[in-house]
Order: sequence, then C-alpha cells, then structure tokens
Amino acid sequence: MKGFSFSFASLRAAFAAGVRAEDVAAEALSRADACGDPAVWISRVPHEDAIARAKSLDALPREQRARMPLFGIPFAVKDNIDLAGLPTTAGCPAFAYEPKESAPVVARLIAAGAVPIGKTNLDQFATGLVGTRSPHGSPRSVFNADYISGGSSSGSAVAVAAGLVGFALGTDTAGSGRVPAAFNNIVGLKPTRGMLSTRGVVPACRSLDCVSIFALTAEDAQAVFEEAAIFDPLDIYARARMPEVPPLPGTGFTFAVPRASDLQFFGDDEAARLFGEAAERLEELGGRARRIDFSMFAEAAALLYEGPWVAERTAAVGAFIEAHEKDTDPTVRGIVLGGKSRSAVEVFEAMYKLEALKRRAAALFADIDVLVVPTAPTTYTVEQVAAEPLKLNSRLGTYTNFMNLLDMAGIAIPAGIGIKGLPFGITLAAPAFSETKLVALASAFAAAQGLAPGAPGQRFEDEGFIELAVVGAHMFGLPLNHELTSRGAMFVERTRTMPGYRFYALADGPPFRPGLVRVASGGASIELEVWRLPRAAFGSFIAGVPQPLCIGTLDLASGRKVKGFLCEESGLEGAEEITALGGWRAYMARKMEKAG
Repeated sequence: MKGFSFSFASLRAAFAAGVRAEDVAAEALSRADACGDPAVWISRVPHEDAIARAKSLDALPREQRARMPLFGIPFAVKDNIDLAGLPTTAGCPAFAYEPKESAPVVARLIAAGAVPIGKTNLDQFATGLVGTRSPHGSPRSVFNADYISGGSSSGSAVAVAAGLVGFALGTDTAGSGRVPAAFNNIVGLKPTRGMLSTRGVVPACRSLDCVSIFALTAEDAQAVFEEAAIFDPLDIYARARMPEVPPLPGTGFTFAVPRASDLQFFGDDEAARLFGEAAERLEELGGRARRIDFSMFAEAAALLYEGPWVAERTAAVGAFIEAHEKDTDPTVRGIVLGGKSRSAVEVFEAMYKLEALKRRAAALFADIDVLVVPTAPTTYTVEQVAAEPLKLNSRLGTYTNFMNLLDMAGIAIPAGIGIKGLPFGITLAAPAFSETKLVALASAFAAAQGLAPGAPGQRFEDEGFIELAVVGAHMFGLPLNHELTSRGAMFVERTRTMPGYRFYALADGPPFRPGLVRVASGGASIELEVWRLPRAAFGSFIAGVPQPLCIGTLDLASGRKVKGFLCEESGLEGAEEITALGGWRAYMARKMEKAG
C-alpha cells in the first residue's frame, strides 16, 4: 500500500484487485501517525476501532459491499462536527463535550462505507480563514510550512492534501471550506445551504452555515455529496434537493469574471497572472467570458463581518466565551463579542439591503451560467498573519464572504502553481442547487489543466504519469509541443529552475532549440514548463531526443526535482548564451523583433 493514492478511483481499483478495507485503514492510520504536521489532528479514532470498522466492512457479502459507494474510504471530520466516540471541541478544550451520536451527515457517510480516522483542527469556533486561531497549533500549507493552511477548516484540508485520508468534512460560512482548498491544491465543495444537515454541528452563523467537502478531485467530492445530501427533517434549515435549472449547456457556456478594476490581489502579481490564465483556459473549453461589475457581490460580502450578521456568532457561542475568557482565542473573542453592539434596527436594514442584492444577482444569472472568481486573492505566512490577524484574514474573504448570503453553491478548484511554488485556486459559483453543473465544469477544467492534486510530494505510482520539465520548443504553443500533446501529456505549471543554470540558443535549426546546462557558480533561474507525460509514452518520447540534448533531473524554484531537458557541454559549440534573458520565450521574442 505504500505510495498509494487515496483518490476514489485508485481505491476502487485496489479493492477490485483484492486489497481489503483493513489494508487501507491500516495505511491511513500509519500515515496519520507519521504526519509531519502535528497540528492537523485534535483527536484520533483509536487504531483498534478503525481497524475493527474496516474488518466489519470486509466481512460483508460482496453484493452488499458493491452497494456501498464509499466502501473502505478513510475520511476525517472537522472538530466542530459530532463523531460518536470522540469529543467535539470546536477548537476550544474548555468547550468540549461527548456527543451521544454522530452528526447525521457523518452517520450517512459511515453507512455508505467510509471509515473515520479522526477529528481535525480548526480556527476556534470556526471563526477565521487563516488556520492560526487554535490552541492546538497552526496547520501549515503542504507546499511551504512557512505559509498558512487557510481556515477555518485547516486540518481537514491538510489531511486530504497530504494523502492522509481520501476526503474530509469541513464547514463553510464565509469561505472556510474553500480558502484552505486553494492553499493546499485540492477541491473544496461548498454545497447549497441546507443540502447537508448541520444538526450535530457547532453553529457559527446558524442560518448561513454549510457542511463542506474536501477531496482530491471534483468527482470524489460529488460522490460524497450524493451520499450526504439527504433531507434531515430535524434540521430547521434543511432543504430538499431541487432539480437543477438550468443545467450547463451542451455546447458552450457563459461565465462572468470581475472586471479588471474590481479585481484585487493585494500586490500578488502571480495570483493575477494565474487567474488570467484560468479564464483563458475556460474559454478554450468553450466558455464565453463576460466582464461584470462586481460591486453587488462586494457589498454582500461586507454584510457578513462589517454588518450585523456577526451578531449571529454572538448568539451561537457568545455566552460561553464571556464565561470562559481565558480559554478562548483573543481574536476570536473580539469578533464574536463584537456582535453585542449590533442593534435590531441594523439587522432589518441589512436584511432589506441583502434582498435588493439578491435581486441584482438573480438578474445577472439570467444571462450567465457560472461566476468565476479567485478563491483567495493572495496568501500569507504564519508570521505575517500573527502581525496583522484581522486585516489579512479579511482580505482572504474578498471572493468568498458573499456566497452563503446570496444563496449560492460553489466549488473551489486548483488553477496552477505560482513562481514561488505556492498553489492558486479559482471558485466556480452559481445559484442554489447547481452542484452538478459546477462539478461538471470543474472536472473539465481539471482535465484541461492537468495539475496533479494535493501536496507537491504526492506523486503516486498508480497515477501512471511522469512529470517532465521543458525549456524550449516543447513549451505550449511552440513548434514541438505536439510531441507532448500527441502522447496525452497535460500541462502542470509554468515555473522556474533554482539558480544554478546557464542557458544557450544552440547553433542548429529550425526548429530552433535551447540548451540548459547546470553550473557550479554563475548560473541563474530559467523559465520552464512542467508537463505530465503518461509513463507508457515516456520511452517513445525520450527515444526521439537528439544529441546534444538529454533528459536529466532539474531543481525547480519550489525545491521539487523533476525530469527535464539538459544539454551536453559538447553541444555548445557555436551556441549563443542567453542566460540573461531568463527563458526561451524571451529569446524568441527578441529574435522576432530583430527579424521584423
């Protein structure tokens, strides 16, 4: 089982080949024990209990196992959701209680064959988008431990991205099920309010709270959603599933993005670039972009924390926090108790304003199929958040805070890796009951993007791909790119090497080709693209690589190592050194300029 992906497709193939649920549970427990981030878990299901659960699944008749859509899949539960046998703490030990039974949403998933592994860390009382407001420590981004994991569902996102479980439950009131997905390169599905029961969930803003789903793929998130979205008559905010109107068109679709003047990235040029590229990719999939005035969504977002809705948090846990001041996070305490200053008049005024904004949003969605926004405008280090906890947290909600107020469904999906080696994500959103449409578009986007989900180290053997770095004519849109695409290769990211390389334009051509040479000193960082090439096609590809080029191992700026093009020094005779240009595209642009 070592090196085995917990994606649903991989697990189902393994079970069909004879792997037991007990084997998968034992591997999940082993990974949880070895997890390098001690802040992921608050409590764990005892090993013997998890193994006993898995063994009971293995003992079922084959026909019964086949009827369990989540058979043997290990999962984690955010620790503001009840799981029988473990305390619910909401990130506050003094608040802890022992639930008599699991929350209905958890019970549904266990009945469908899933195996719980433990309870995950969160921003205390699910108040925050940073993942740093917990007495149990701050889970870190799986890409760089200096950076935040995002919150409030911090531990759940990291557990999925690190390959500890196949999926995890979070909650999402203001973005807690989407921001951590973006920061850890996974999928975060925020369903329509009321579709997943919130009974057995510690409330944040009870009228807005959603149970959310973290998974490696949109298809996996959809599979969990299908099992969990059962009407709960004992949940006063539960809603029955409605037919999706309208579904995604069969040919082409219209998507809205904020106009340039409304987009905020707070100085993060890489996030801006990656969002632009994501919009281009949606157009390549048949989408028609429409630039919109984003002010209605920004105004709705402001109501959540700058308006009286913060008083709903006071109603949920304010009395406890007042009685246990020393046991609560000071930032959380200030936010929650700040709701006491809000008046009933303010509440009604905000309700009227929200209804007007809903009317404007409905008019927009009469002409578009989906809204596309950055999941978060940028990211921050743990140290930066500690210095400015309120300001930076607020920025992270720029594109998330409005969705539950406007009764929308959303799915956060990976959309590239920036030059610093950090992931970026977008969110697809549409009115209530649009989950199927959003998942379909998310799946198509992921296929076109070709980005492996989860942590950068999660390169599982069963995925059947090898990552290959290209620095010249094999890059997207250049003459030899077809040698990759014709073999089923998929684009992963545009990034750079570590400093330590010199770059040359070789003397032969066309096609004109570069030569990348590793040097001990005097080198620079060179632009490249990483592609995923099917293992079965790798041999035929490298067989066509001519001297003096060869395939070696390249060091990326993120610290990752991948296979990629290098050049033998013997092939540099007559070559022009172009290291100072920083990449092949810059060289070709200069060449065309001179020719013109």
